[in-house]
Formats: sequence, C-alpha cells, structure tokens
Amino acid sequence: MKPVRHIVDTTLRDGEQSPGLVMTPRQKLDAARILDAAGVYQIEAGIPAVGSVEIDTISAMMDDRKNARISAWNRLRLEDLRLSVSCRPDILHISTPVSYVLIYTKLKKNKSWVIKNLSACVEFALERDFDVTVGFEDASRADITFMVTLAQLLRDKGVSRIRFADTVGVLSPSGAFQAVKELITATGIDVEFHAHNDLGMAVANTLTGAAAGAAFIDTTIRGIGERAGNCDYFKFVHAAADVYDLGISKFDAFVVEEKITSILSL
Repeated sequence: MKPVRHIVDTTLRDGEQSPGLVMTPRQKLDAARILDAAGVYQIEAGIPAVGSVEIDTISAMMDDRKNARISAWNRLRLEDLRLSVSCRPDILHISTPVSYVLIYTKLKKNKSWVIKNLSACVEFALERDFDVTVGFEDASRADITFMVTLAQLLRDKGVSRIRFADTVGVLSPSGAFQAVKELITATGIDVEFHAHNDLGMAVANTLTGAAAGAAFIDTTIRGIGERAGNCDYFKFVHAAADVYDLGISKFDAFVVEEKITSILSL
C-alpha cells in the first residue's frame, strides 16, 4: 500500500497573488467545484480579511462543496480570525512569522510577542471548535530550535498540523528534506509543505519534503502564485502518483488542470 499524501490546493489564495491575476467569485466557485469533485483533500479558499466579497465567496463555497475541506487564511490577528469565523470554514489557518528577519526587522517585534499572539489566536479558534493549522512563514530562514519550540507549544494546545513555508523560495531539495525531517522527529507533529519557485525548485523541494514525511502538500494550478509561483499541481501529481496515494490519477489531474486553466484564462 502506498503512503498517503494529502493535496492542499491554494490556487484560490496564493495563486491569486500572481501578478496581474484577479479572480471573480464565479471563477473561484467554479474552480473549487472542480477541485472538490476531483478529490482534492483541502481547498485554501481565500482571505476573509480582504473584504465582504471574499467572505461571501468562501461562505458560498462551504454551501457548495461535497467532500473537500475548506480553509480560510489569516494573519496573526484576532481581527482576521473574527472575520473568518463568519464564513464557517472547516479550518482556520493562521500564518505566523518565524524568521528573525520577519520578527525583528520587518515587524519590530520579538519571539515573546509571537508566542503570546499565536497562543491567543489559536485559543480563540479552538474555543469555537474550529480545526486549526499554523503556517510557519519564512521557515526556510528561521532558527530550527525556535520552530521546534513553537510546534511543541501548538501540539500541546491541540494543533495537529503546521505548514512549513519556504516563503521566499530559497530552499534546495536537500535543505527541504532536512528541515521537514528535523521538525517531525523533534515534535511528532504533522507537517504541510509549502514551496515557492524562485529558484525553479518548487516541485523538487516538495517531492523531497514529501519523502521526509510531510503528509500535506501545497499546490496551485500551473504553479501560479506570488512572484515565481508555487508547486505546480499537475507536475507534482505526475511525479509523485507512482509513489504516493494522492487520491487522484495522473490523467484526472491533467483534466482538472485543463478545466481550471480555462476557467481562470491562464
């Protein structure tokens, strides 16, 4: 029996950050319906803090889906989470800065601030019976000891999954394998791998992340996303389907990609 790897498609969230790309609510709902019917485990539907149109679209997606789990993306802010709660998603995802560059230089905060605010946000979501995943933003440039401390804190609070985000796309395949392996070995927590393609290695890094034990894999249709994009959905399925149970065949993944490419005019 093949080991299982769950696809988390973020075309409708990270993919929409592609330069020059704007998706209408109708396009998002049609694309989500195709991903859902194809057996994608989770659809990252959007960012409720963007505004009322996004909230209404995610709410409609929740009413329309048949099988996929729907998640809403949030910054490390209670205001964001309050807006997401109104969409009734299955999963609240909280993105958390973990590198010193983001914490100290960009945000002018410190590690204690991160721990305090992350704890408050996670408790807010769990008290309302939402499943919670936490994204480690800029994880590839972060101190592994700090990430292990955060992951253990989250695990003890009841969070079962963290996202390792190579936010600026600087990882190599060997670096991706080592980082994911260290986090899983030290904490036992489930890891989701999120790659960016700045060095052209998003698919390769994702494959080695999966080999290291990442059970959840982030993809976008045609690899669209911020800057150089993300891990290409079909390319990953094509490369990994002989090794892992992804819940979809190579041919069906090709059909999904063609349909959504047409809907989004990519």
